[in-house]
Parts: sequence; C-alpha cells; structure tokens
Amino acid sequence: MDNKEEMLPWVDSQGNIIGAITRGEAHSGSMKLHPVVHLHVFNSKGELYLQKRPEWKDIQPGKWDTATGGHIDLGESVDIALHREVREELGITRFQPVSLGHYVFEGKQEHELVYVFKTIYDGAINPNKTELSGGRFWSKEAIIENIGKGVFTPNFENEYKRFF
Repeated sequence: MDNKEEMLPWVDSQGNIIGAITRGEAHSGSMKLHPVVHLHVFNSKGELYLQKRPEWKDIQPGKWDTATGGHIDLGESVDIALHREVREELGITRFQPVSLGHYVFEGKQEHELVYVFKTIYDGAINPNKTELSGGRFWSKEAIIENIGKGVFTPNFENEYKRFF
C-alpha cells in the first residue's frame, strides 16, 4: 500500500514550496499542487518502456503508465527524486536523463507539477515487484492503437501526445 503519511512539498506552478502536505491529502481531492518526476525510457529501436500499475494503487490501478513516475519528497531535489525513483522502480542506476520541461496536470483526485525526462537505455530493466505489476517495451504503433481505450493512464496519454 502507498504510505498516506509520506510528506510532500506543496508548491506553486513554478515549483516554489509554499507548504507541506501528506500523500493522503495530495490524493484526497484537495487539489493541492505537488511535484512529481516522470522518465520515459526508450530503447535504441525507438520502443517505449511502460510500467503496469498494480491493482492496489490509489490512482489509476491496473493501467499502463510512464516507465517511472513518483513524488518528489519534502526536501528532495528534482534530480535526486528522479534518480531515486528510477532506481527503486526499474533497478536502473546509470542513465542520461534529458529534460523535456514541466507542466501542470490535473486529474480527478490530484493536481501535479510534472517534471518530464526521457532517456535511451538498452540495459537490463528489473521492475520492482513490490511497486509495479511488471513492464515491457511498446512500439509506437501499439501505443497509438491503444490510446483512448482505457489501457493507459490519462497522464501518460497526455504526455505522449504532448512530447512524442
């Protein structure tokens, strides 16, 4: 289960910290803006790795999503959070992230300031079985064919259309 007491920064749209909130509050519909990191992992063939969200997740259970996505903890930098999340979720410790920028995402239960990165990676990927229900590489055609069918998280679909 997600730790609903995990402390997150409450930020403005430029990422300036204006307070602190718990994960539970951030996902309760409070719509308090909090920062997250996303990494899109491509292989050299141009396929995109997606993670399968476990059924127990409080947001978008069972859907395919960005390779890595996670909260920036209170007191943590974007870069440190990105590397921590990638290591925790995929077991990848060495990669070259390229920033694609940031944007504000508003879902039904949450409001996030999303810092988006991509990388090309051909090494081993070991999805954390505690945090994920697996993952695999998808071709561009397979992604396009499944957009709008409830297979992917809305956040992933929006990012894919925006950046790729």
